Amino acid sequence: MVKVLGISGSPRRGATDLSVRKALEAAATVPGVETRFISLAGKTIKPCVNCDYCLRNRKLCRIQDDMATLYDQIIWADAYIVGSPVYNMTISGQLQTFFNRWRPLHHVHKGLLNDRVGGAIAVGGSRNGGQELTASTLVHMFLSRGMVVVGGGDFNCYGGAYVVSHDRLAKGAEEDEIGMDSVRRLGRRVAQLAAWIKAGQGGTESGPDDREGQVTIRG
Repeated sequence: MVKVLGISGSPRRGATDLSVRKALEAAATVPGVETRFISLAGKTIKPCVNCDYCLRNRKLCRIQDDMATLYDQIIWADAYIVGSPVYNMTISGQLQTFFNRWRPLHHVHKGLLNDRVGGAIAVGGSRNGGQELTASTLVHMFLSRGMVVVGGGDFNCYGGAYVVSHDRLAKGAEEDEIGMDSVRRLGRRVAQLAAWIKAGQGGTESGPDDREGQVTIRG
């Protein structure tokens, strides 16, 4: 079973939620794919303060907030479809803080995210409203964690899917036929690549316990 986690980084439930859900629906059409969805709306996620608790103790973050319940979801997934609204030409503050709090995953489960798949969705109020820069931020987050990035297909200037909401929340996004087509293509491509990677591993498993990226043969 290939597990795809959809993450909406918007502080409100609207166009970004819809876009990520549409991508997950498309991902679920790929045989053997299970999907889950989380929204950051209404969640309290405090900033990383670089205290090195996770580094010293090899335990997840000591900060007590909603992030504690999200780590299990991140660990569960083989692939991620992450959506963000365009805020000041980049991702939302909620999503930036969420990603900053991924740091303990590296120190506690070294190699966990290696070769997991990431797909980016950017939702703006207009057709050229900063979606490419927002998607770029998401893509570089994926790359910084050793992940494999999936683009939205042909004629995509920067890897990801771009949606225009015309500032009318979910209704506006759903009316963007080009955007909805791009998120569906992205969803399928994320699921397909994750399935190929998992199938290609065959009798090998690499993961959190393989400290320097070694592959351990399970026989």
